[in-house]
Order: sequence, then structure tokens, then C-alpha cells
Amino acid sequence: MSHRAWVATRKGLFELRRARAGWGISSVAFLGEPVSAVLPPDPAEPGRPMIAALNLGHFGVKCHASDDAGRNWREVSAPLYPPQPRDSQDDVEWKLVQIWTLAGNGGTVWAGTLPGGLFRSDDGGASWRINEPLWTDPRRREWSGGGYDAPGIHSIVLDPRNLDPHKRDPARQRMLVGVSTGGAWASDDGGASWASSARGMRADYMPPEHAFDETAQDVHRIVACASSAAHLWCQHHNGIWRSTDAGGSWQQVTGVPVSDFGFTVAADPNDPSRAWFVPAVADQRRVPVGAALAVLRTDDGGHTFTALREGLPQAHCYDLVYRHGLDVGVDGRTLMMGSTTGGLWSSDDGGDHWQTVSTSLPPIHAVVLEPS
Repeated sequence: MSHRAWVATRKGLFELRRARAGWGISSVAFLGEPVSAVLPPDPAEPGRPMIAALNLGHFGVKCHASDDAGRNWREVSAPLYPPQPRDSQDDVEWKLVQIWTLAGNGGTVWAGTLPGGLFRSDDGGASWRINEPLWTDPRRREWSGGGYDAPGIHSIVLDPRNLDPHKRDPARQRMLVGVSTGGAWASDDGGASWASSARGMRADYMPPEHAFDETAQDVHRIVACASSAAHLWCQHHNGIWRSTDAGGSWQQVTGVPVSDFGFTVAADPNDPSRAWFVPAVADQRRVPVGAALAVLRTDDGGHTFTALREGLPQAHCYDLVYRHGLDVGVDGRTLMMGSTTGGLWSSDDGGDHWQTVSTSLPPIHAVVLEPS
């Protein structure tokens, strides 16, 4: 069971702790500053610091590290794009706009960024290097913006088997990234080479002859079941998709109640057939259906869904839960969810019942339940 959570918001990073009476805010770091992503400490990775990414607008992107679980922070380097060639035909400027997501595995920290670069640090953020095989792949120029003007990597799925000390050979480490808009990309050799991994996805917003183009897929979020790495879930702009072969192929999940549009998904770390989604009205409105907040849970691999509403606002609710606004703990029962209008809710029973943690936080970018 998770006993600590981190909530990255437009005005700071909030630490929450669980007590007998429920969750409560215990500290705030970077008050007033936009925190776009956070990587909490993990007992499975001793020695790897906690990392927070800040997006300071005119002053650029900053990274901070903590060696004592957020009590003290020190500034570390931020990812730096290589110089853009003068004769570049690239449509995007080679300049860091935002760190969209952070992931850690085996002491390595990965950062997914706008405008689409994947960065790696092996020294706790002291230095970063761009993954050149993905960045220089000519197919990357087919990526486009989805929600932002430039494409970005928002999902980094690291095969948990990479943590096995007997399998840490970089040539065997599998990973997958999700791009908006650019589909999914997989590597079986620690990022030395990449293959498009969005076969079967469909983009209804494209002309029919290009609907199945893999680089045209606007995937909103991709997650994996920690105990069964081949089982992936994807919230796509055009619905919900599932893969049982590590992204080699995808099948659309049909018959989804309320709405199959949304941004976020959380996968049960212990049960590959169980996942949670937050439905919304598509495109321009982007509010809960019927102004009533709901969470969808499937317990059977997407064949059926249950709409979970108890404890969530059911009238005049306009909260949107963005890509990183929902997380599930290692127990598969603890959930936390935050919205772009500052609402925060938790559940201790897999989403059957929800408790309000706050209705007055700044807009929430990411919610992370710390492993314990």
C-alpha cells in the first residue's frame, strides 16, 4: 500500500501522506513554480535521486534532484538538444520546450520531452544525452503536434525485467515510448534501434487512406502491467486500445460506456486484465460527460466496464484529468486522481469509492503514488 504521493501542479510540487483519517498535504516545494513532471524515490533503485522538472517559461526548463525524498533540493542540469544543422529540413526547432514525463529503471533516468526528444541520464540528472537513433530517424519528421504545437513523448514504458541484475545488458533492455502525435515506438536494445509499434491503431481524424498510418496515431497515454510486461493499455484520441504482445499489434476495445475518449489510463500492476480510464467529451469541450465525473474500470481485459462514481462530483463538474493525472499503487487498489482545475481524489478499494482530498489545488499536471 502506498503511503506517500506527489502531485505536480502549475504552482508547486505537493507531498501528500496517508494517515488514519485519509490523505493530507504535508509539504510544498517550488511554491508558485510550474512543475511538469516528477520521478519519486523508489526502494528498488537505491541511490537514484528523486527528480522534479520545472517549466519556467521565459527562463526555460529546470531540473532539481533530492537525495532525501524531497526534504532538500539541488539544481541539476536539464536536457540539452544538439545544435540544429543550418540546412535542417526539420519543421521543429531543436530546443527543449518541456519535460513531459520522467521514468526510472535500474538507476537510469529517462525524460520524454517536447519537441520529441528522448533523453537519458545515468548520473541522477547531473548530465543528459539525447537518444540519437530515435531523434535522427527520418520517420520522426512525420510526427506532428497533438495538444501542443510540437510533437512530444509523454509515455515511457520500461520493461520491469530490465531491473533484473542478471539481465542488465543494454542490448537486451526493452522499452516503448508514446508520442503525440507520432504513435508508439519500441526498442529491444536499450534505445540503440527503434521500430514503429502502432500497428492496428486507427486515426479517424485522418483521410481514410491514411487512417492506419502508424505515425499519424495520436496516442494520449500508454501504460503496462508491471507483472506482465507484454500487456499494454493505450488511451488514444479515437478510443481505447490494448496489446498483449508488447506493442507488436493493437486491438481496439469496443462497447465502452460513457465515452471512449479521454487522456489517461492506469494499469493494475498485478492483473493484466484490469485498468482504469477517465472518460470525457471529445475535442473542443473536454469536460466530463454530462458534467458528472466518472472513472471506468475493466476487470476482464476490456470486454466489460464498470462506471465508478461514488464520492465523485456528479453535478456541474468540469474537471479534466490529463495524461499523468491518474495513478495506481503497487497494491492495485490504491488510486489517486487529479484534475486540471485542482480537484484531487483518492480511493482505497480500486475505485469503488472515492474520497475528496482537495478541491482547491492549482491545476494538476501529474499524480504519482510512491512505491513503498
